[in-house]
Amino acid sequence: MRHGKKINHLSRKTAHRKAMLANMACSLIEHKRINTTIAKAKALRQYVEPLITKSKDDTTHNRRIVFSNLRDKYAVSELFRDVAVKVGDRPGGYVRIIKLGNRQGDNASMAMVELVDYNEIYNPKATKKKATRRRGGKKAADATVADKAVEAKVEEPKSEDAENKDEA
Repeated sequence: MRHGKKINHLSRKTAHRKAMLANMACSLIEHKRINTTIAKAKALRQYVEPLITKSKDDTTHNRRIVFSNLRDKYAVSELFRDVAVKVGDRPGGYVRIIKLGNRQGDNASMAMVELVDYNEIYNPKATKKKATRRRGGKKAADATVADKAVEAKVEEPKSEDAENKDEA
Protein backbone atom coordinates (compact mmCIF):
# COMPACT_ATOMS: atom_id res chain seq x y z
CA MET A 1 0.00 0.00 0.00
CA ARG A 2 1.23 3.50 -0.74
CA HIS A 3 -0.71 5.59 1.76
CA GLY A 4 0.49 9.20 1.99
CA LYS A 5 2.95 8.91 -0.90
CA LYS A 6 1.87 11.72 -3.23
CA ILE A 7 5.09 12.26 -5.21
CA ASN A 8 5.50 10.42 -8.50
CA HIS A 9 9.17 9.45 -8.48
CA LEU A 10 9.24 9.04 -12.29
CA SER A 11 11.71 6.12 -11.99
CA ARG A 12 14.50 8.52 -11.04
CA LYS A 13 16.58 9.24 -7.98
CA THR A 14 15.88 12.45 -6.06
CA ALA A 15 18.67 14.60 -7.48
CA HIS A 16 17.90 13.57 -11.07
CA ARG A 17 14.18 14.19 -10.61
CA LYS A 18 14.69 17.64 -9.08
CA ALA A 19 17.13 18.66 -11.81
CA MET A 20 14.80 17.39 -14.54
CA LEU A 21 11.79 19.25 -13.14
CA ALA A 22 13.84 22.44 -12.73
CA ASN A 23 14.99 22.22 -16.36
CA MET A 24 11.48 21.51 -17.61
CA ALA A 25 10.09 24.43 -15.59
CA CYS A 26 12.75 26.77 -17.05
CA SER A 27 11.88 25.58 -20.56
CA LEU A 28 8.17 26.09 -19.88
CA ILE A 29 8.75 29.63 -18.63
CA GLU A 30 11.02 30.47 -21.57
CA HIS A 31 8.99 28.88 -24.40
CA LYS A 32 5.49 29.04 -22.79
CA ARG A 33 4.74 25.56 -24.19
CA ILE A 34 6.57 22.22 -24.16
CA ASN A 35 5.84 18.62 -25.13
CA THR A 36 6.54 15.78 -22.68
CA THR A 37 5.00 12.60 -21.32
CA ILE A 38 1.79 12.79 -19.31
CA ALA A 39 3.43 11.62 -16.07
CA LYS A 40 6.15 14.27 -16.33
CA ALA A 41 3.56 16.89 -17.25
CA LYS A 42 1.54 16.20 -14.11
CA ALA A 43 4.68 16.28 -11.96
CA LEU A 44 5.74 19.54 -13.65
CA ARG A 45 2.37 21.14 -12.94
CA GLN A 46 2.74 20.38 -9.22
CA TYR A 47 6.28 21.77 -9.32
CA VAL A 48 5.75 25.01 -11.26
CA GLU A 49 2.37 26.30 -10.06
CA PRO A 50 3.57 27.23 -6.55
CA LEU A 51 6.52 29.03 -8.13
CA ILE A 52 4.20 31.08 -10.35
CA THR A 53 2.07 31.91 -7.30
CA LYS A 54 5.19 33.16 -5.51
CA SER A 55 6.10 35.30 -8.53
CA LYS A 56 2.92 37.37 -8.12
CA ASP A 57 4.48 39.09 -5.09
CA ASP A 58 7.83 40.48 -6.26
CA THR A 59 9.97 40.48 -3.14
CA THR A 60 13.61 39.55 -2.66
CA HIS A 61 12.61 36.61 -0.48
CA ASN A 62 10.26 35.18 -3.13
CA ARG A 63 12.89 35.65 -5.84
CA ARG A 64 15.41 33.71 -3.76
CA ILE A 65 12.95 30.89 -3.10
CA VAL A 66 12.09 30.60 -6.80
CA PHE A 67 15.78 30.77 -7.77
CA SER A 68 16.61 27.95 -5.35
CA ASN A 69 14.10 25.78 -7.22
CA LEU A 70 14.76 26.86 -10.82
CA ARG A 71 18.53 27.56 -10.65
CA ASP A 72 18.37 29.82 -13.73
CA LYS A 73 18.44 33.59 -13.26
CA TYR A 74 17.05 34.31 -16.74
CA ALA A 75 14.02 32.10 -16.12
CA VAL A 76 13.48 33.75 -12.72
CA SER A 77 13.66 37.25 -14.18
CA GLU A 78 11.25 36.34 -17.00
CA LEU A 79 8.89 34.68 -14.53
CA PHE A 80 8.74 37.75 -12.30
CA ARG A 81 8.77 40.28 -15.16
CA ASP A 82 6.46 38.80 -17.82
CA VAL A 83 4.56 35.78 -16.56
CA ALA A 84 3.57 37.25 -13.19
CA VAL A 85 2.03 40.28 -14.91
CA LYS A 86 -0.18 38.10 -17.11
CA VAL A 87 -1.36 35.81 -14.31
CA GLY A 88 -1.75 38.56 -11.72
CA ASP A 89 -5.54 38.27 -11.41
CA ARG A 90 -5.77 34.47 -11.87
CA PRO A 91 -6.36 32.60 -8.56
CA GLY A 92 -4.55 29.44 -9.71
CA GLY A 93 -4.47 26.93 -12.54
CA TYR A 94 -1.66 28.55 -14.50
CA VAL A 95 -0.70 25.43 -16.45
CA ARG A 96 -2.79 23.49 -18.96
CA ILE A 97 -2.07 19.89 -19.99
CA ILE A 98 -3.38 18.77 -23.38
CA LYS A 99 -3.03 15.10 -24.31
CA LEU A 100 -1.49 14.53 -27.74
CA GLY A 101 -1.54 10.78 -28.26
CA ASN A 102 1.28 8.26 -28.23
CA ARG A 103 4.91 8.75 -29.19
CA GLN A 104 6.11 7.00 -32.34
CA GLY A 105 9.14 5.20 -30.93
CA ASP A 106 8.01 3.72 -27.62
CA ASN A 107 4.24 4.39 -27.58
CA ALA A 108 4.50 6.64 -24.52
CA SER A 109 1.49 8.86 -23.82
CA MET A 110 2.47 12.42 -24.75
CA ALA A 111 1.07 15.75 -23.61
CA MET A 112 1.58 19.43 -24.32
CA VAL A 113 2.11 21.59 -21.24
CA GLU A 114 1.45 25.30 -21.67
CA LEU A 115 0.92 28.43 -19.66
CA VAL A 116 -2.79 29.19 -19.81
CA ASP A 117 -2.62 32.95 -20.38
CA TYR A 118 -0.27 32.66 -23.35
CA ASN A 119 -2.62 30.64 -25.58
CA GLU A 120 -4.85 32.91 -27.67
CA ILE A 121 -6.99 30.03 -28.97
CA TYR A 122 -8.15 28.71 -25.60
CA ASN A 123 -8.09 32.02 -23.74
CA PRO A 124 -11.66 33.32 -23.91
CA LYS A 125 -10.85 36.69 -22.27
CA ALA A 126 -8.44 37.83 -24.96
CA THR A 127 -10.50 36.81 -27.99
CA LYS A 128 -14.12 37.69 -27.17
CA LYS A 129 -15.46 41.14 -26.52
CA LYS A 130 -18.44 41.65 -24.29
CA ALA A 131 -21.58 42.46 -26.27
CA THR A 132 -23.37 45.58 -25.09
CA ARG A 133 -27.05 45.43 -24.22
CA ARG A 134 -27.93 48.97 -25.12
CA ARG A 135 -28.60 50.43 -28.48
CA GLY A 136 -25.57 52.06 -30.06
CA GLY A 137 -27.19 55.12 -31.56
CA LYS A 138 -25.71 57.08 -34.47
CA LYS A 139 -22.05 56.61 -33.58
CA ALA A 140 -22.29 52.81 -33.54
CA ALA A 141 -24.28 52.76 -36.79
CA ASP A 142 -21.74 55.07 -38.51
CA ALA A 143 -18.88 52.90 -37.30
CA THR A 144 -20.55 49.79 -38.72
CA VAL A 145 -21.04 51.46 -42.10
CA ALA A 146 -17.43 52.65 -42.07
CA ASP A 147 -16.20 49.12 -41.27
CA LYS A 148 -18.16 47.69 -44.20
CA ALA A 149 -16.72 50.34 -46.50
CA VAL A 150 -13.18 49.47 -45.40
CA GLU A 151 -13.86 45.77 -46.01
CA ALA A 152 -15.17 46.56 -49.49
CA LYS A 153 -12.04 48.58 -50.30
CA VAL A 154 -9.81 45.76 -49.13
CA GLU A 155 -11.51 43.30 -51.49
CA GLU A 156 -11.39 45.58 -54.58
CA PRO A 157 -7.63 46.07 -55.31
CA LYS A 158 -7.22 42.91 -57.40
CA SER A 159 -7.20 44.00 -61.06
CA GLU A 160 -7.36 42.14 -64.35
CA ASP A 161 -3.57 42.35 -64.81
CA ALA A 162 -3.03 40.52 -61.54
CA GLU A 163 -5.49 37.80 -62.61
CA ASN A 164 -3.72 37.39 -65.97
CA LYS A 165 -0.37 36.93 -64.19
CA ASP A 166 -1.90 34.27 -61.94
CA GLU A 167 -3.18 32.33 -64.95
CA ALA A 168 0.20 32.40 -66.74
